[in-house]
Amino acid sequence: MSEAVRAFLDMLASERGAAANTLAAYARDLAQAEEAIGDLAAAPRAKVAQLSGEWAALAPSTVARKVSALRQFFGFACDEGWRSDDPSAALPAPRTRRPLPKVLGHGAVEALFDTAEREAESGRAGAVRLLALVELLYGSGLRASELVSLPVSAVPRDAPLLTVAGKGGQQRMVPVSERAAAALARWIAVRPVDGSHFLFPSRGASGHLTRVRLFQLLKGLAARAGLDPANVSPHVLRHAFATHLLEGGADLRVLQTLLGHADIATTQIYTHVDAARLVELVNLRHPLGQGSS
Repeated sequence: MSEAVRAFLDMLASERGAAANTLAAYARDLAQAEEAIGDLAAAPRAKVAQLSGEWAALAPSTVARKVSALRQFFGFACDEGWRSDDPSAALPAPRTRRPLPKVLGHGAVEALFDTAEREAESGRAGAVRLLALVELLYGSGLRASELVSLPVSAVPRDAPLLTVAGKGGQQRMVPVSERAAAALARWIAVRPVDGSHFLFPSRGASGHLTRVRLFQLLKGLAARAGLDPANVSPHVLRHAFATHLLEGGADLRVLQTLLGHADIATTQIYTHVDAARLVELVNLRHPLGQGSS
């Protein structure tokens, strides 16, 4: 990896507060590009254009991610005076279509919670923890990484709000329902006292529950609830949180804030799931609608 790329990654970390996963993805994409065409700070435009052939077999979404990383790097290189030109125009411009999120119906959510609550009645710490995890995923719309890394100090005392550190270290406040608060209280009562400051500590270590383990626990719960584990994940529950709030009449801007989306366009993907309600709204409220007086 060239010194220019290292400097770019340092800038992302220090000035933009990029998360570790984001930095790793940028480092991987830029290093692979340098393996193909050499030092990116000095590569001529013709060399940059060769990347189209290098990426021919990749999915459009993967190419789009790599192009984004290179565009940002080239802009940085020009600002730093390392390049007199920006060869970004030589990069491919794949057309990507944002995939629609998987949607978990109300019945599936109820089956998941019925199983989690029944198992938690045993008082076993693992079952009580799983109920708290599911309540926060669906009740507050947290990302998996946000949930597993929650510190104990984030748990609300009086106000029904949870302080969450999202992407790039950006903090936001999310509501905690009465159900989730009750599940959290049950978990804290049986949570091992091991000196860890994490709400969901890992066993025999100072770290927290991993995202991989969270995925495993949730898929196991889905199977016991009679659901297809392939259709259930932490992100699917986050989608369900957004979808069902929108069905209930939540404002898209409010939903954007709750989900921690930097761009409203990311939140707008959820509007497809509530087409029937939107049609009904137009018919009832639009001046030319049949339901208007």
